[in-house]
Amino acid sequence: MTTMTIALADTDGQDPAYYAGRADAYDDHRAGTDLDTLIVRLGYLMNAHPDLAYVTGYADRVLEIRAETAAVTAAETELAHTLGGAL
Repeated sequence: MTTMTIALADTDGQDPAYYAGRADAYDDHRAGTDLDTLIVRLGYLMNAHPDLAYVTGYADRVLEIRAETAAVTAAETELAHTLGGAL
């Protein structure tokens, strides 16, 4: 089942394809696609997709997912070190 992501009607002058790319990356990730696969898909999009705004939106969301994943990993590592010393 696919989750439909709706972009706001007011795109603040940005190309709607940009938001479509962000939404597709978001949907792919929510559907269980891991970060490595998203990065590979982004590589294919960069080489073959005709709409630069779409690719830019997809790339922006993939980079955000990467940053979120790194932040969670860092927080969990810090917690493990803190709790590990207390045990």
